[in-house]
Amino acid sequence: MENENLFAALRVAFPANLDAPAIDAADSATGTSLRQYTWRDIDEATARIANLLSGMQLPEGSRVAVQTEKSVEALMLYLGVLRAGYVYLPLNTAYQAAEIEYFVGNAEPAVVVCSPKSLPWVQPIADAARVTKVFTLDENGLGTLSDAAAAQSTAHATAVRKADDLAAILYTSGTTGRSKGAMLSHRNLLSNAQTLVSYWGWSGRDVLIHALPIFHVHGLFVASHCALLSGARMIWFAKFDPTAVIARLPEATVFMGVPTLYVRLLANATPRLMQATCTNMRLFIAGSAPLLIETFNEFRERTGHTILERYGMSETCMLTSNPYDAAHGERRGGTVGFPLPGVSVRVSDDKGGRCAVDDIGGIEVRGPNVFGGYWRMPEKNKEEFTADGWFKTGDVGKIDGRGYVTIVGRSKDLIISGGYNVYPAEIEGYINEMTGVAESAVVGLPHPDFGEGVIAVVVAKPGAMLDADAIVATLKGKIANFKVPKRVFIVADLPRNAMGKVQKNLLRQEHAKLFAA
Repeated sequence: MENENLFAALRVAFPANLDAPAIDAADSATGTSLRQYTWRDIDEATARIANLLSGMQLPEGSRVAVQTEKSVEALMLYLGVLRAGYVYLPLNTAYQAAEIEYFVGNAEPAVVVCSPKSLPWVQPIADAARVTKVFTLDENGLGTLSDAAAAQSTAHATAVRKADDLAAILYTSGTTGRSKGAMLSHRNLLSNAQTLVSYWGWSGRDVLIHALPIFHVHGLFVASHCALLSGARMIWFAKFDPTAVIARLPEATVFMGVPTLYVRLLANATPRLMQATCTNMRLFIAGSAPLLIETFNEFRERTGHTILERYGMSETCMLTSNPYDAAHGERRGGTVGFPLPGVSVRVSDDKGGRCAVDDIGGIEVRGPNVFGGYWRMPEKNKEEFTADGWFKTGDVGKIDGRGYVTIVGRSKDLIISGGYNVYPAEIEGYINEMTGVAESAVVGLPHPDFGEGVIAVVVAKPGAMLDADAIVATLKGKIANFKVPKRVFIVADLPRNAMGKVQKNLLRQEHAKLFAA
């Protein structure tokens, strides 16, 4: 039977000359080249990792959980897991022990790979969950994983997998505070990558500046898959720095970023960010959070390029995109464009009926890119899919007469800060457990750099004295830093409606200008 493993499709796309440059690892501070990787390097490194995993005789469908700093070797690890036929589970590098304990306990991975500095607290968590093996991998691509893989063969026959077999699990927090593992198949990931390569005009002549993290859809799937599937070269930054990125723009053709990165390019990189710098660039793409129209317009004025905004989710990869080809329409700021080929998008009212043109409602989607459901959560799957099989995204939006989709809100109370998802209920749960806390409310406010900044409004129990700084300090030891409120306010009570529900809209209004300065 035909091998429908995602890696098999990526491997076929490698150029005939395997000694051609594939990835240029750049210094994050200066942009200068540190090391060149060829396509042969990718082929051999992924084979070694696949052989290492295959030799462990892991059960079919085993998960490999990874929380490491960004490196080219970390990308090789992802590809090697696919090649061996196992399931990849990327974890945000900012996650703390309590979060990792939940993910490991829920996903029950056979293998965990972590940074060497995290091993002292990750190992006990893995032991308690009966993980078969824990490896380490640092930001330089060194560790026990690299040591073990070095002894393996550079030849490996890619494991045969069906299109609907599980390829990856991405955890996305729920509004109840319990994280959900979105199950993505080889079909989900490959179909979306093939669509994007075609729709965005990718070719082997492209050079992608890859400055995104690789623990979520945007950096790991959208950026990496598009480059690999088109045989394009990548300039690889472990971390984003506006000056370093601009130094490499003259030789690049594609850049992907969250809105925060574009804000920082405009704010920190003058006067080098100009049309002359972007002569070879053909496409700037933004996603993962709403792009302010001011940023959209200023970037076009400075560079002569119109940013292409798109819309996707962990559960679906990419769903819509503004046009790449001008023949298909203009790129409209404030919209996320049209449904991608093969993807269906509709807007429904709260009774399940279809909304008319320009009417606002819940966005529902369907297509080969849409995930199969949440890991071990059958009841949640029933809630999140309609009776006729459409996924309810939880986003609120509208579709105009031309077909452009606009996102106007998020029904699931989601905050997006710096491109990362923050769910208030999760943070409120940690705050409410603290001594002296009666209740709390977490909201997002407009922020000039992060898009939205997280704040918490906390009520003390009678007779208790709370310290805002102490609450922040405690949270920093429990959750990822991007989730930690930038400000905490201690108040006598929270505003409520007649039904007793906290009116978060009033909290947003009260503090709306907090980050304006």
